[in-house]
Amino acid sequence: MSRPAGLVPRMRPFTTTVFAEMSALATRTGAVNLGQGFPDTDGPASLLAGAVDAVLGGRNQYPPGPGVPELRTAVAEHQQRFWGLDVSPDDVLVTTGATEAIAAVVMALTGPGDEVVVLEPYYDSYAAVIALAGAQRRTVPLRAPDFRLTEEALRAAFSERTRLVLLNTPHNPTGTVLSRAELELVARLAVEHDAVVLCDEVYEHLVFSGAEHVPLASLPGMAERTLVTSSAGKTFSVTGWKVGWLHGPPDLVGAARAVKQFLTYVSAGPFQPAVAAALALPEEVFTGFAADLERKRDLLSEGLRAAGLAVNRCDGTYFVTADTTPLGVTDASALAWRMPELVGVAAIPVQVFCDDPAAAPTLLRFAFCKRDDVLQAAVDRLAALGPRLAA
Repeated sequence: MSRPAGLVPRMRPFTTTVFAEMSALATRTGAVNLGQGFPDTDGPASLLAGAVDAVLGGRNQYPPGPGVPELRTAVAEHQQRFWGLDVSPDDVLVTTGATEAIAAVVMALTGPGDEVVVLEPYYDSYAAVIALAGAQRRTVPLRAPDFRLTEEALRAAFSERTRLVLLNTPHNPTGTVLSRAELELVARLAVEHDAVVLCDEVYEHLVFSGAEHVPLASLPGMAERTLVTSSAGKTFSVTGWKVGWLHGPPDLVGAARAVKQFLTYVSAGPFQPAVAAALALPEEVFTGFAADLERKRDLLSEGLRAAGLAVNRCDGTYFVTADTTPLGVTDASALAWRMPELVGVAAIPVQVFCDDPAAAPTLLRFAFCKRDDVLQAAVDRLAALGPRLAA
């Protein structure tokens, strides 16, 4: 009797991630890693101390399945405080990062024959979880240099099979923050097609001067068909904690909970009360994070321009994209794999986040959530990029 075949065909494109591969290459070559989006400094001291206290205080066994009550309450209060959303703690589900929340929703609400609308470029886990569910993704292009959403492109992605819209704003990898008018367009089409919208808002507090984060759930009539996910990782620079949450209509959260309990069941028990306390920190803590990142964005962007790249608009997140065309490069993916050895800097080609191979052939994504000295070292090394390409 022959043994079963290996990985199912729909998952074969997802055997590894570009982040893991590029980080490994950066380590091997000693390159400055501006590829993977994680900070190199810790979050607030009170948050870290809260976790220590919880560990030493014995909160190390299974927490309640939906999450510890104080975190669910803190999430609800946070949503009211910052975004004016009326959320019941009973309708909050704590997850293993926003990534699990997204996976649970997609697997709970979609299956074979269903379609999920996503913005392109898209975060790579979106494609993987849609494949896990057996659904199909339909992409809506956001194109450089402004990455704006158009009605024509969005409408073309909807069909009678549209079940879910997976919306990420502030947007990774482009740094775009969707405007109220763009969100109203999404809302209108979601209602027309009776689709649920899952909003990935992990960068909700990392928005820069001149831009505003508007939760889709705050638009008229959208709370009843919108699920919202976010996490502590990006907001508080503790990406390794993997504490996320989901909230929305009870029936939709319940569907996600039914799947989530068989993914991780529960996680991060002692971190949950620490995050709950952090969500109540003064507003200047949140705005301070954003202001510091905006300064880092400017530091790196100036260095990229000095190196000869064309820098695209970035209104939020950890990331800025740059066009390599001015350096005579037509294949940024090939350049990304050479750069760690060529100049000692690692970045991610935007093309890996796209279905359309012609979508972003010359764009690189750089993470600026690093210490100033790390960013300066990257800028200094990138100054040699043009000359070495020309050599």
